[in-house]
Order: sequence, then structure tokens, then C-alpha cells
Amino acid sequence: MSYGRLMLDLAGTELSQQESVLLQNPQVGGVILFARNIESPEQVADLLAQVRAANPDLLLAVDQEGGRVQRLQQGFTRLPAMQLLGDQLLRDPVAGLALAEDVGWLLASEVLACGFDISFAPVLDVDRETSSIIGDRAFSDQPELVVDLARAFIAGMHEAGMAVTGKHFPGHGGVVADSHLEAPVDNRSWQELQEHDLKPFAALAAELDGVMPAHITFPCVDPDSVGFSAFWLQQVLRQQLGFGGVIFSDDLSMKGADIAGGYCEKAELALAAGCDMILVCNCPEGAVEVVDFMQSNNISGSDRLAAMRARKSVSWEILAVDNRRLETIAKLQLLMGTGQGNGKI
Repeated sequence: MSYGRLMLDLAGTELSQQESVLLQNPQVGGVILFARNIESPEQVADLLAQVRAANPDLLLAVDQEGGRVQRLQQGFTRLPAMQLLGDQLLRDPVAGLALAEDVGWLLASEVLACGFDISFAPVLDVDRETSSIIGDRAFSDQPELVVDLARAFIAGMHEAGMAVTGKHFPGHGGVVADSHLEAPVDNRSWQELQEHDLKPFAALAAELDGVMPAHITFPCVDPDSVGFSAFWLQQVLRQQLGFGGVIFSDDLSMKGADIAGGYCEKAELALAAGCDMILVCNCPEGAVEVVDFMQSNNISGSDRLAAMRARKSVSWEILAVDNRRLETIAKLQLLMGTGQGNGKI
């Protein structure tokens, strides 16, 4: 099946009539929800049902990583920053890998139970405290540990029935700047990137279903920002690393993307570079502008996107009493030193 290649967001906790009409446009292939759209598991499930009623063939996504990036909160398990899993691995490698797999399964299971297809996870950046926007979102500042932990995490997500998306290719951990607020430049060489940031993407390329590039320019390697670069997306990611899955742009409303121009220019460049789906969020006018641009240019759909749909799911009622879930929550409470959590449905 061919999917429209634009993913956009919604304004509130219910689907408006205007949004319902927009979601039926053939250029629209996905919806991403943010914290403003989410109140409880029951409410978000109802909202996603409204979206499916408007267009059953949309890819439904959320950013649910754990730590600072957890859109689903009230009624969901509190998930740790991935760096805590990396620290646990250093203390106990066997238990650390087992916990990473269980957390991947738990994250994906709760997201799928609401009716989503994917969470944009895991983070494959190599960092600890360099980047203002990555930091403890990364498993580790050691590439080999990122590979080991992410592989276990991916196995858990896949077991739950969710396709995975590695981000932010080829690595956002080497620059302080936040690409939401500015356009970062990383002056490291190709060799430095190969020996560090690129390692997780190279090692896991065959296990990833999706990849999201960073809004970063590496001028010593290529003059174009990664998300708009055929060199990075085609020559490196597709050809050298052998990645055959879906390439999602990062949000084109981020300041890091503005170096490419206005919304139509950004959309055109991202699609030309090789993105299968582009994201335009937190700017309804920009999303409509891109829909019109894609429609007027007869942008064809993507067959790759079907692979990102949920492969299986579980009801909240069954998940609530699942022993693996309850045991994982107990382990996370100890890891995060809370003594209690909000894992109760």
C-alpha cells in the first residue's frame, strides 16, 4: 500500500472538523501527537479512534522515549532516561541488557495499547553531557555500549509488535546546540564520525525499520544539512550502511531546518534527498502549505511506510495485569529510586 508522505500534528485533545477534512487528503500519511493532545490512556485511545475514522490508512506516532521525552504520562509507566539504563549496564551487564529489552517491550506495549503504530525510538546518539538537547536521552557516551543497549531495546520493541526508528542520524551528540532553536554545525571529520557517532547506525542498520536524520551540518563531510543531503541519506545511509527501511525527516518547523528556506523549499529538498516521510509540526499554516505544494506537484506516495504500522497490540486490561510489565515497573522503581510509580492503569 502507498502512503502519503506528510506527517502532521493536531491542535487539541479532540479531532476538529477542519483537521478531519485535512487528514483525508491523499498527501497526508501520518499524524503525530504531543503532550497537549494527551490526558489519559482512555482519552488518547478515543482521539486516535477519531483519527482512524477520518482516515484508517494513517501512520500514528508519538515521541515516547522516557526521561525528559515522555508525551504519555498520566496513567502510563514512568520511564527512565536511557542514560540510567547505560549506567545499569556498567554495574551489571547481564541484568542491564535484560532490563533494556524489558523497557523496550514495556514502552512499545503501552504505546500500542492506545492505538499508536510507533514511538520514534530509540535514540542512537552517542552522548552523556555534551549536547544540550540529547544528554541523558542517549544510552551512553561509548558507541559500543549504545549498540549493545539499543540492540536489546529494539528486540523488546519488536517483540511487543512495534517498528523502531533510530535517531538522530548520523549523530547529534557531538554538538552543544539544540537544533530546535538553531542550526548546529559539527566540524568533525568523516573519520571521527565513523569511529564514534556512526557506529550505532552502522551496527544496527539491518535491525532498524526507520531512521530519522538530524538537522545538523557537517561541513567537513558535506555542505548540506543531513536531512536535506542526498550524500548522507542515499550514499551513506542507503548505500554504505545498506539501510532499506523508512527515512523520516525530523520536524521541518525546527530552526535547524530553516537554513533550507520556507516550508515548500524544505519539503522539496527533504523529499529530493531521500526522505520517505516528512514531518511538519506545531505550525498548521506550514502543514497546509506543504500539502498544497505536494498536491500541486503530484508527489507520489511511499510503499515503504506500510512496514511501520503496528504488527500486534494488547488491550489495556490484559497489559495492566501482565507479569512482565509489573516486574519491569518494580525494577524501574528501584532504578529511579522512586519506591512508587504511576504504572497503574
